[in-house]
Amino acid sequence: MQTGALYRLVRDRFRNAGVADPEPDAKLLVSTLLGIGISDLLLDGSREVGAACVREIEEKASLRISGMPVGRILGERDFYGRRFFLNSATLEPRPDTETLIDAVLRATSTDLPITLWDIGTGSGAIAVTLLAELPLSRAIAIDLSETALAGAMENARQHGVADRFHPLCADYLDALELGEGAGPDWIVSNPPYIRSSVLERLSPEVIDHDPRLALDGGENGLDAYTALIPQSARFLRPGARIALEIGYDQALTVEKQLRQHGLGEIEIIKDLAGKDRVALARRT
Repeated sequence: MQTGALYRLVRDRFRNAGVADPEPDAKLLVSTLLGIGISDLLLDGSREVGAACVREIEEKASLRISGMPVGRILGERDFYGRRFFLNSATLEPRPDTETLIDAVLRATSTDLPITLWDIGTGSGAIAVTLLAELPLSRAIAIDLSETALAGAMENARQHGVADRFHPLCADYLDALELGEGAGPDWIVSNPPYIRSSVLERLSPEVIDHDPRLALDGGENGLDAYTALIPQSARFLRPGARIALEIGYDQALTVEKQLRQHGLGEIEIIKDLAGKDRVALARRT
């Protein structure tokens, strides 16, 4: 079978099965499993594919139809122009979180050495991306899961920043013993912020495949902020900043907590869909 025909076969199977994004999912799945770029898949559809490879792609397509996301099928996900390996303990990095990356980069000079702490690092997507974009930076990447940290370290190696990426297994900032105000230039985090009661209403692609620990924000979705903001305020030195991903309806509450703990110059940044997505603040 030729590559073009194979792509169209998978795309049409996805369409007929009601997959939410049949064309991009088919492009990503087929091109990755063939080891070619999406542009090559679309522009050179006459390349012959062996029968064994066709069978593998059809089997993987069946997994997608059953509800498994393409990222989980492939074991990797693109984020900010880089590919990140996933494992069972890591959340799939999503485009919404690129809003946080953009916000930090806009506020940071590439010419100055900085330190950052990434709380709940998961796959390491935030920390690794910032280290790659800010070559003078160093990061402590904190997560409660050793499995997640092992995957994050592999991603740091993959993108050439392992020497500046320091994993730490801890619950938020509990394991750090520093004097008040002796912390980093940035604290960044995409914490769990979904209300517990909402979890079972999430799509099967999310609730059946992303780790619940990375999703469940407690009864009101704010447990992580209630723990993290006071700790961050204690460690951040004057002038240092915090960037938190937030749920679309949490801006007012998170902003109130930031102010209560002495953080100012607060900015709420919207994602590409126009929803509140990131809260920025500075230790004044």
